[in-house]
Amino acid sequence: MTPLTLFLPCAAGVEGYLADEVHGLTGLAGDDLLTVRGGVRVRGDWALVMRLNLHSRLAQRVLIELAHGPYGDEHDLYALAASVAWEDWFSPRQTFRVDVTAQASPLKSLNFATLRVKDAVADRFRERAGGVRPSIDTRAPDVRVQAHLGPAEATLYIDTSGEPLFKRGWRQDKGDAPLKETLAAAMLAASGWWQPAERRVSDLPLYDPCCGSGTIVIEAAQLRLGLPAGGQRRFAFERLKPLDPARWNAIKTEAARAYRTGATGQFDSKDATIHVFGSDVAHRMVDFAQRNAERAGVAHAVQLRGGDALQRMPPTVRPGVLLMNPPYGERIAAAGVAGVRAGGREAFQSGPLGRARDAAPDDANAGDEFFARLAAHWKGHYAGWAAWLLTPDLKLPGRLRLKESRRVPLWNGPIECRLFRFDLTARQRGDSEPKTPPSA
Repeated sequence: MTPLTLFLPCAAGVEGYLADEVHGLTGLAGDDLLTVRGGVRVRGDWALVMRLNLHSRLAQRVLIELAHGPYGDEHDLYALAASVAWEDWFSPRQTFRVDVTAQASPLKSLNFATLRVKDAVADRFRERAGGVRPSIDTRAPDVRVQAHLGPAEATLYIDTSGEPLFKRGWRQDKGDAPLKETLAAAMLAASGWWQPAERRVSDLPLYDPCCGSGTIVIEAAQLRLGLPAGGQRRFAFERLKPLDPARWNAIKTEAARAYRTGATGQFDSKDATIHVFGSDVAHRMVDFAQRNAERAGVAHAVQLRGGDALQRMPPTVRPGVLLMNPPYGERIAAAGVAGVRAGGREAFQSGPLGRARDAAPDDANAGDEFFARLAAHWKGHYAGWAAWLLTPDLKLPGRLRLKESRRVPLWNGPIECRLFRFDLTARQRGDSEPKTPPSA
């Protein structure tokens, strides 16, 4: 088969980490692996398509570029789509849908652009299949076609992933607004705990004190065990004509063998030592996380407990990495304050913040109080740990009364965030204590 050009979209700020991951998985570099805005471009074969879908933790999808050219109106889009040999990719008995994205496109209606691409695909099949054409299914199609419109050029892709890759297949229990698995993996890479280019993870303990349904800890545990990100789901390429079932089975067998021997041989997957820990004040969420961990195949490799972030002691004597996504924005009543109506990770503080929960939604003082207490707790008990917090609040260091040593830009969907690093040291004499001690 002719070498394929792939595009792997990702969240803004993750492009460099995704390029490192692809290099670590494939060894590609130079012109075969280019970092571009919003993702990476890769040149490879069909086996690479299958391998990236199975293993990538940072890509949102794996798209194969089928056509690229200039356009000025919807007629040009129709001609570009009609030039693609869609019959080589799927049959007229299958269903499909078309999605269009645009950046500075001169077209006035993306809906009409979508319709013209759809018409071109259907008309091509009708001409070459005796009048038979595939049906449209916008909810659960067999095949997804994507078009991206720039200011003067358009690109057509076929999606080999189907459901977005952050849907790993193990999450059935979740709270409100859970963290996407791809973003959790990006946090692990940005913190340095996971080094995707070397396919290595740190041997330092990792702890999420408000773990919710377990996204961060499960991603970390799967990395430690060498489990593939997509090992429990299906992919759209399994319904496309170029699929080589024997090669696909071989790739899955290879992934299973890597799990049995440990990722890249750096540890024993049967090691009983726990390196990944999580806790949450909502015991319902801890139950969710435990069930998700069991489905993800990592229940034996994580320790999950209930408990308030203001009171939990370090899970290990050895200092490690704190990695957390504290609630904010739409998920809480006010910045840094657990929402009254939330029942999951949004309610990660208890006891001393009962008054904060009863505060007015715009009362940011309660949030300041919580973060000040959290920092005091860390100074008192987590000396030597590195704390990484993902937040859209650029004033978070001031709320914590800590000086960040790093800030990494990341996007949580449409929300621009920063991943702050704080190097925790023991409380010094003269450091202010919270006015009210945490309840037992």
